[in-house]
Amino acid sequence: MKTRILMITFGLAVLPFLTGCNQNAKKSADATVKTESTEETTETTTDQDDGWVTLFDGKTSDGWRGYKLDHFPSGWQVVDGTIHMIGSGRGEAGSKEGGDIIYDKQFQNFTLSLEWKISEGGNSGIFYLGQEELDYIWKTAPEMQVLDNDKHPDAKLGKDGNRQAGSLYDLIPAKPQNAKPVGEWNQVEITVYKGTVVHKQNGEVVVEYHLWTPEWNALVAGSKFPGLNKDWADVGAKGYIGLQDHGDDVWFRNIKIKELD
Repeated sequence: MKTRILMITFGLAVLPFLTGCNQNAKKSADATVKTESTEETTETTTDQDDGWVTLFDGKTSDGWRGYKLDHFPSGWQVVDGTIHMIGSGRGEAGSKEGGDIIYDKQFQNFTLSLEWKISEGGNSGIFYLGQEELDYIWKTAPEMQVLDNDKHPDAKLGKDGNRQAGSLYDLIPAKPQNAKPVGEWNQVEITVYKGTVVHKQNGEVVVEYHLWTPEWNALVAGSKFPGLNKDWADVGAKGYIGLQDHGDDVWFRNIKIKELD
C-alpha cells in the first residue's frame, strides 16, 4: 500500500515537469514554423523591393504575344512552369503556328534574368532592344545565342565560336564557354545600360561590349548583318525582349527583369 502511494505521489510530482516539456517543445516547433514562414515572406518581399518584375508567371502567357501578332501563337505552350517552343523541324523558317514571341513592353536600361534548356541539336535565341519593323526581330536586335554546342552545326560556324551558347550571335564569342549539356538548365543575365551590354551565363561574365561606338560599327561591318539590314548597327536605345522559334524544342523559365535608372 505504501509502495502504491509513493508511486502515485511520484507520478503527480513528475506530471507538471512532463507537461512543461511538451509545452516548451510545442512553443519551439511553433517558433520554427513562424521563422521559416517569415524568412519565406522576407525573400519574396526583398525580391520585389529590389525592383525585379516577373515577366512570366509560370502558368499563363500573359504579357507575351507573337512578333507582329496580337496573340500568343499556338506553336508555343506554357507547361510545367516553362514557356516551351514545340519543335517543328523547319529550322530557321520556324513553325507555321509558332514564330518568335516578344514581351509586350519596350525596355531601355535593365537586367534581364532567365533560364533556358535546349533540345538535342537545338537552336534558339534571346533578343533584346528589338524593333517591330522588319519581317524578323533578329534583323533589328542583338541576340544572346541559345544552342546545343555539341551537335548543332552553328557551333562550328561564324568566327572563333561566336555562334555558340551565350555569345552575341555572329559578333562576339562567349568566353569562357560554360554552357551546360543538353537537358540541363542554364541561368543567364543580360544587362543593358546606356550602351554598355553584358552577358552572364551560369554565374560568369562571358560577353561585354558597347553599342554605337566605332568599335561596335567595325564589329557589325565584319558580320553577316549589314547585308540583311543596312542600318543594323544602329540598334535602338529601347526595344522588345524576344524569344526565338528556330524550329527546335526549347524551354524558358523564371523570366524576370529589373529596370535600371
